[in-house]
Amino acid sequence: MSVVIPVYNEAAFLGDALDKLYRELEGVDATVDVILAENGSTDGTAELGRRLAEQYPRLRVLELPEPDYGGAMREGFLIATGDWVVSSDIDYFSGSFMSRVVAAAAEADVVLASKRDPESDDRRSLVRRLATWAFNKVLRFVLGSKVSDTHGIKALRREVIEDVATDVISRQDLFDTELVIRAERRGWRIRELPIVVEEQRLAKSKLLSRVPRTLMGVWRIRRALRS
Repeated sequence: MSVVIPVYNEAAFLGDALDKLYRELEGVDATVDVILAENGSTDGTAELGRRLAEQYPRLRVLELPEPDYGGAMREGFLIATGDWVVSSDIDYFSGSFMSRVVAAAAEADVVLASKRDPESDDRRSLVRRLATWAFNKVLRFVLGSKVSDTHGIKALRREVIEDVATDVISRQDLFDTELVIRAERRGWRIRELPIVVEEQRLAKSKLLSRVPRTLMGVWRIRRALRS
């Protein structure tokens, strides 16, 4: 199993975050390698990542020249070697989710940690919960998706990535959303699991500033899926 984590200007947060991540991995009954997909950082994140790779087992750093969250995720997915590839943010990780992926491996090809599952415990602010709800409504109306949450921790079989990753046109915020939508449309088995969501820090980008970019991105996905 591989874990891909895009990182950008995370030098002040990276050490503590990796320590917590590896403690979570101790409870996962699988051999796990971790890929830090560093993209265009200017604060020494790449250098720190290389030093930490000497301390933590099966940790490697992918260095990309430009800040691009989605591009970093895409390149990390493509170099990952695990039978399952998990995507996560550096401040949002769950070892228990990975253990449930292992348990669900026989009956799913994509496993999503859904913040909107009725059994999930979403401790974020009301504004951010409403934003997730609204985004899902947009995906259902514009793209016809039936999944409840595309933008969180997720795990995909290696075969799914090989099938759809190179067709994804989205970068920045919507790479993983388009990846899930394409997998859904091609008939891969998708299972959603509840998750506990508790923010470890304030979001690095303003929610409202992302709305126009996100809506335009969803429309570009619609056009691409019709071509």
